[in-house]
Amino acid sequence: MIRRRTFIAATAAIAAPSAKAQSMPEAPLAATQHGRVRGASAEGVHVFKGIRYGASTAGANRFRSPQPPAPWSDIRDALAFAPMSPQPIISLGGLFASWTFDTEMSEDCLALNVWTRGLRDGAKRPVMVWLHGGDFSSLSGSRNVFDGTRLCQRGDVVVVTLNHRLNAFGYLYLNEVAPQMAAAANPGMLDLVAALQWVRDNIAEFGGDPSNVTIFGQSGGGGKVSTLMAMPAAAGLFHRAIVQSGSYARNAHLQAMSPAEGTRHARALLAALEIPAAEAARLADTPVEAMVAGIAKAGRGPDRPTWRPVVDGTALPAGPWWPVPPAISANVPLMIGTTATEMTMLIGGGDPATFTLDEAGLGQRLALRFKPEEIERVLAFYRAARPGASPSDLFFTIATANSFQKGAWTQAAQKASQNAAPVYLYEVDWKTPVEGGKWQSPHSLELALVFDNVAKSASMVGTSPDAQRLADTMSAAWLAFARTGNPATPALPWPAWLPDTKSTMVFDTQSRVVNAHRDGERVLLSGMSAPGAFD
Repeated sequence: MIRRRTFIAATAAIAAPSAKAQSMPEAPLAATQHGRVRGASAEGVHVFKGIRYGASTAGANRFRSPQPPAPWSDIRDALAFAPMSPQPIISLGGLFASWTFDTEMSEDCLALNVWTRGLRDGAKRPVMVWLHGGDFSSLSGSRNVFDGTRLCQRGDVVVVTLNHRLNAFGYLYLNEVAPQMAAAANPGMLDLVAALQWVRDNIAEFGGDPSNVTIFGQSGGGGKVSTLMAMPAAAGLFHRAIVQSGSYARNAHLQAMSPAEGTRHARALLAALEIPAAEAARLADTPVEAMVAGIAKAGRGPDRPTWRPVVDGTALPAGPWWPVPPAISANVPLMIGTTATEMTMLIGGGDPATFTLDEAGLGQRLALRFKPEEIERVLAFYRAARPGASPSDLFFTIATANSFQKGAWTQAAQKASQNAAPVYLYEVDWKTPVEGGKWQSPHSLELALVFDNVAKSASMVGTSPDAQRLADTMSAAWLAFARTGNPATPALPWPAWLPDTKSTMVFDTQSRVVNAHRDGERVLLSGMSAPGAFD
């Protein structure tokens, strides 16, 4: 649980060299285009934390495209994570209690972290660049569940995690309310492009192959992957992509906001900050603490803003995936998936009453997601498919399918229609045993499994051998995909998703491929209402 968050000065974002570190010649050193860095080694893996890929976004750089960091001539310690982007305070416990969360934030947050088994050895390891979740508005890439050590040991890859601008700092659309500011549209996404450019230019020093880069992310991180696939500036910077629980709802991660929507959200923030629209340029000079308070206040208001990419015609010309898939990434192999009951965490985590619904409560919840004439058909189908399911189980299953899985099925079909690179679909059906199994297969369940960090994730996946066995299976598939663009392993064949077979890898105690998996649900829901991500 987060107990405090502090703002730190820009100069403290990346640690300065220490005398103690300088006296340790065995510490790994690496040369980047901007300067040399000193990391640490443990368990056969070299780790570099908090390496700058961009200058501070404070002051004149707020809302603007990322700028390169100033070069340095000394050797800088890369031993501590940089701060995360400024954001309102949140508290996460329960399922997330085993995972660490950042306590410092600053506008000087454009930094990344590297795990690798070799330096300057020409090994051309596959590179896996992780984009963190928290929608486009919160959290960071520095949580312990994202530690890349186990992936490096298991698959001899290079793992990169990073921080970038979030919420209004990264996705405030100002083109219409303050054109005089010359602000960049989608600067948070442009930060990710800058990080990928850093990988292209520097990763060979860390033993990685700049021509074999996989971007992968979960939840909002999956949405960032989908968005990068439609950005001209990102073309050629990555070669494979994985979207984990990030394909939800056409009006969320498959379809970005319009300029009109972005402008409406900008006005909502201005109102929360009590800044007249005619004086919107004041946003550039508003103290960071006041900005964060305004973001939090706006988030509680009736016109609650959404911080997501905007189709601006330049950085993001269209889409990203609806109504048509992005042509510029047609040749990039793609893996897409969800968990079976994403909503046990996303809705049940904040509304415990959803775990004890009666029939009347189920009807009321579904009325928020479907038209009245649709509800009877939906319930009849799911009751027949899941006889004996409780109202709560039906609710979580239906809500997850109508948002996350519907989006994944749509994105898979869109990708397959390009007939240029394969798409692979998966679903995690394994049920976590924690708290008596009440959470079933919740949102974020697969993080511990993909990163093979079960030992750091008891509150999410428990401590039984089943969790580690599934982590062995899933991490191996992710590593295979990063190396070859195909997630199949000798122990687990995995065919591509095609319109006639709809092959889906179902991860469970006994993982298996199922053709036409849940196809009846896909057909049923395809013409029905598409809800927002978590409503």
